[in-house]
Amino acid sequence: MHESNSTLSNSALSNSTLQMHPTVFVVDDDQATRKSLRWLVETLGVPVQTFHSGASFLDSYDPAQPGCLVLDVMMGGGMSGLELQKELNERQIEIPVIVLTGYGDVPTAVRALKNGAVEFLEKPFDGEVLLEQVRRALSIDALRRRERDANEVVRQRLLKLTPREGEILNLVVDGLSSKEIATQLEVSFKTVEAHRAKIMRKMQANGVAQLVRMVVTTTDIGTQHSSPGDSNADATDA
Repeated sequence: MHESNSTLSNSALSNSTLQMHPTVFVVDDDQATRKSLRWLVETLGVPVQTFHSGASFLDSYDPAQPGCLVLDVMMGGGMSGLELQKELNERQIEIPVIVLTGYGDVPTAVRALKNGAVEFLEKPFDGEVLLEQVRRALSIDALRRRERDANEVVRQRLLKLTPREGEILNLVVDGLSSKEIATQLEVSFKTVEAHRAKIMRKMQANGVAQLVRMVVTTTDIGTQHSSPGDSNADATDA
């Protein structure tokens, strides 16, 4: 069971409103540490939720919620901080993690950073340093979410393309000219140009450079529009 801060518990904000605001999640098995971290981070004016274990955090956390995680590495009686990091990675949850430890051993720090932690702080830590890292982690999360949202917009536009348009788009991204595409697909130059105009319109791209950038910066797109049967499906384009 997690412990929300007093600001949240007394607030009349709806769940949907809370979802719009970044939240700092604190996972530490020491109650006094959880309270001190909550009070410290609250000075930033952001909601804080605290958890006594990694399992309780996983049970409660919604990946749609913006924020960052302040995590104690060496928690006893259950999942360690490193194990929680591993579980988050396996679930493909990309919440920025600030790792805290009272042990400060180099191997643990290296493992935490390799697991994706944005910072590793040794207890006792300077409060201002932690707050600065929390600000940084929230900025990283906001940037990642903007990028994911932008990628999703591109994916939705790609879904509007016909198989032939997707095939031509892939060739454009590969650097082929309309003449080269026409030769490779055995269709007329005018047909390729007509398809390219439709692609530009559907993708809402202002030029080829922007179109290519939209595609190459969006993951897992390369093969989703072309298949062995696509060219046959548009035989009338020749």
